[in-house]
Amino acid sequence: MISLTILGKPITKKNSMRIVTNRKTGRPFPIPSKQFVEYQTLFLSQVKGKQQPIDKPVNVQAVYYMPTRHRVDITNLLSATHDLLVDANILADDDSKIVRSVDGSTVLYDKENPRVEIEIRRVDDES
Repeated sequence: MISLTILGKPITKKNSMRIVTNRKTGRPFPIPSKQFVEYQTLFLSQVKGKQQPIDKPVNVQAVYYMPTRHRVDITNLLSATHDLLVDANILADDDSKIVRSVDGSTVLYDKENPRVEIEIRRVDDES
């Protein structure tokens, strides 16, 4: 089992996009918001150690403590967290062969100490 606590307000990736224009083609394309890039930097700076990335089936439980009671989309929070765990070399990938479940994930309120607490547990491979 791996337990991580990432301090700071969790930011979603998908709801925090900027649209920029390619100078050569003139086509617009999305990039992450400045807030997400800052959160990504904060997240990666708090993940310690270089280990072999997990490539076996796991449950990734993420408990988000948000600084306000505003509604948030837990699916987008989980997606951002999974992407960041791959960026941090904790998970080899975030596809369904590795991230089998997110059981126990939830969103709670903590005005004074926003964070995400992540537990990664191996699950039996049933296939």
